[in-house]
Amino acid sequence: MSNIPVVLVVPLPAQGHVNLFMILSQKLVENGCRVVFVNTEFDHKRVVSSFGEQQQHSTNQAMRLVSVPDGLGADDDRKDPSKLFDGLQNSMPKALEKLIKDMNLKGDDRISFIVADLFMAWALDVGSKFGIKGAIVWPASAAIFALLWSFPSFIDDGTMDSDGVILTTKETILISPCMTEMNTRDFFWFNMRDKIEGKIIFQYVRHCCQSLNLAEWWLCNTTHELEPGALSFLPKLLPIGPLLRSYDTKIGITKAIGQYWEEDLSCMNWLDEQHHGTVLYVAFGSFTQFDQNQFNELALGLALTYRPFLWVIREDSNMEYPHEFKGHKGKIVSWAPQQKVLSHPAIACFVTHCGWNSTIEGLSNGVPFLCWPYFGDQIQNKKYICDELKVGLSFDKDENGVVSCKEVKLKVEQLLSDENIKSRSLELKEKVMNNIVKGGASLENLKRIVKWLKE
Repeated sequence: MSNIPVVLVVPLPAQGHVNLFMILSQKLVENGCRVVFVNTEFDHKRVVSSFGEQQQHSTNQAMRLVSVPDGLGADDDRKDPSKLFDGLQNSMPKALEKLIKDMNLKGDDRISFIVADLFMAWALDVGSKFGIKGAIVWPASAAIFALLWSFPSFIDDGTMDSDGVILTTKETILISPCMTEMNTRDFFWFNMRDKIEGKIIFQYVRHCCQSLNLAEWWLCNTTHELEPGALSFLPKLLPIGPLLRSYDTKIGITKAIGQYWEEDLSCMNWLDEQHHGTVLYVAFGSFTQFDQNQFNELALGLALTYRPFLWVIREDSNMEYPHEFKGHKGKIVSWAPQQKVLSHPAIACFVTHCGWNSTIEGLSNGVPFLCWPYFGDQIQNKKYICDELKVGLSFDKDENGVVSCKEVKLKVEQLLSDENIKSRSLELKEKVMNNIVKGGASLENLKRIVKWLKE
């Protein structure tokens, strides 16, 4: 067994992060590694219950799902970043240390390498106590990573203070001559649900960045074609994207492992019945929340398009449908196999919150975007999709800060009649997907890492 590397994988306990790390883990297993996947106990229960029976026999010995406590009480709100980050920083490192000790004692599962989310970069400090090396994976865009990397120099030159408050009067900041300028108002910590939350996230990320120097490799779910400027500014950051699931029918994995909610696969049969290029796919990830008024406008807007739509509405959203919405041409599910949906020929466009995973999945399938960002880096991703890549449009809010049903209808019509956006989307798809075929740059980067691990 000695030449099979055992990789400990540590994602942030949030759906988009767990998803991404599960895909990366699949790739490591396909390349001859064994993976020990660490969730918090709270998330582990959700993942195992949504995956059900399949998990036991299909992930076999190559991937083990294990859990450690997150330091929070049963009733604590895990969407509250101050509580979550506090638990992650104060109690999880000890729990992870114990896990590694126990596994090393058993012998056959000796951890040889750690792959940690940048948001969990302290895991590399834990690993260093055992002489275990590691890699950091940044789950958002390379451009945002470049911004984090620049924190110390921005603080030194007086652009911002140590809480992330901008001190310069300039509206935009240039991180590198080979990147486009960033608007300081769009920085992710200013776009959280409240100011205090933003400050906590800034401080936590800044703290995590201090462990970057412990990483042998920095990895990012992007490609050179998508972000040439940011990647040339950070030559150590290796693109390994697009990270897409492989649905392995040989070992019976048809569902995605790592989901918190069970995927409703009935939407695939429904899509099969729709005409090619007609369906609006509407999905806002695992965090976005609408108030009832905005929810009504979106629902009425979708009905006004008179087009078929597939709308993902999480069970925890507790929204009432407006009565005029009856008789619509859509299908509503609580969670969808997004990658399968986006690759379906019936899909015309993707109405999205612009999370980076969703952005990459949309680009990989050549699907044009209608952008409705909610918070954090999604604001920056929207600008990137619309202004730089020019493969999408964004919704404008009215004087009350609401996207009206008329605006929804207008933008859908505008996007779907724009042949330039469609052709750019398909050209970009080809460039992006070339990275993961034989000899592709991202695939070669991943192989390099595995080869290094095996040596």
